[in-house]
Amino acid sequence: MKKIPVGISSCLLGENVRFDGGHKRDSYIVGTLGEYFDFRPFCPEVAIGLGIPRPTVHLVKINRQIRCVGGKDTDNDVTERLQVYASQEQAAFADLCGYILKKDSPSCGMERVKVFTGGQPRKEGVGIYAAEMMRNNPLLPVEEEGRLGDANLRGNFIQRVTIFYRWKQLLAKGLTVNSLMTFHTRHKLIIMSHADDRELGHKLAGITKDNLAAVAGQYISQVMALLKIVVNRGNHVNVLQHIQGYLKKELSADDKAELCGLIERYRNGEVPLIVPLTLLKHNFRKSPDPYIENSYYLSPYPQELRLLNPL
Repeated sequence: MKKIPVGISSCLLGENVRFDGGHKRDSYIVGTLGEYFDFRPFCPEVAIGLGIPRPTVHLVKINRQIRCVGGKDTDNDVTERLQVYASQEQAAFADLCGYILKKDSPSCGMERVKVFTGGQPRKEGVGIYAAEMMRNNPLLPVEEEGRLGDANLRGNFIQRVTIFYRWKQLLAKGLTVNSLMTFHTRHKLIIMSHADDRELGHKLAGITKDNLAAVAGQYISQVMALLKIVVNRGNHVNVLQHIQGYLKKELSADDKAELCGLIERYRNGEVPLIVPLTLLKHNFRKSPDPYIENSYYLSPYPQELRLLNPL
């Protein structure tokens, strides 16, 4: 599989672009995710000319507006410069399928960035560059490096990146009614594990060549929003049992008992998701089903076998 293009805060790759001339290299991002993602680094503070090293900036609430100003020189307001840079980089963002931001940064933080009001900080802000970048690219999967330490959030981000990558491949080949329906069919079980997908089915039921572009735009917006919902064990158990139903006539009593027992052990947190998935794949090799065989749920992307083991 070709590496997926993903934007990232430069310091997380080990580039010495921090205010103090240092970096925040993340070994998991570089060593593991780097095997699958083609990282495209961005450092907005350097890009707008703040230099290395440089005085710190932070977020301040002024007249009900959040501004990014110098920590010691509040007259040094770089808010608009960061926003303009984010907008100017739209062409560079066009082929990205995800973005990893530096937590707590007044320029790049995704959430809970300190905002000072009357000299008192509250973790309620979003980095100025990050906010503009996300506003301009609402479909783009975004996460920050601190949250990637959580296995569920990490798996969710990787899944969203990979599905968005497939969507861009679909568009590059030329979207048709048939290709859109195939895309949905192959991802249906994944979407089901996140939320009720019946509204999507109703939306696609009325698709024609004439309204293809409009429906496709609405469809992918809704899909990417649903995929942000982090799946829990209960959601996965429901889908696993749904898939098991396709084997009800093929499995012996012993095989069925083994599969049911393994799904229950997953529900109780005794085994990771990969264990019941592997047994299901084994059973479907003996009793193939075209729908299940083409679904990405059992094999959503090659690297997931490694990256989702903790789930």
